[in-house]
Amino acid sequence: MPTDRSSRLRSAAERIRGTVPEMPDDARTSADPETGEQWDRGQVLAHVAEILPYWSEQVELVVEWGGGVPFGRVKSDPERIAAIERDRGVDTAELLRRVDQGLQRVLELLDRLDMDALERTGTHERLGEMTAAAIIDRFVVEHLEEHAEQLEETAGA
Repeated sequence: MPTDRSSRLRSAAERIRGTVPEMPDDARTSADPETGEQWDRGQVLAHVAEILPYWSEQVELVVEWGGGVPFGRVKSDPERIAAIERDRGVDTAELLRRVDQGLQRVLELLDRLDMDALERTGTHERLGEMTAAAIIDRFVVEHLEEHAEQLEETAGA
């Protein structure tokens, strides 16, 4: 049975897929309020393709270990930055394929998690203790929706 999270994820992914062809090659996103970064299409897609499997792994870690286990990263994480830079020049079709694979992984994870698993907790270095459900909501669902909106705004500018 599809969940609200699943529906929201599918919708955000469809919005990204639908917006990418409309985004000019030289377009840049609005500046990130925290970092001032402005990204091109390749950077956004590289990031989206990377966050879905990354956060799936982090949720699986929290579900397996619970008890406030450390999880996640912050925007300044060197591996996060390196993945975006490494993959920003990858063909758009390939990045979209990776997004689809990551989305499928998240959807399969959501299908496997029961209420007990969703209540297990981990500790984020900046945000503190969070349940697996809160991690999914903030770092997967809302994050993907934010990037869909970011691309739509950039394509419409």
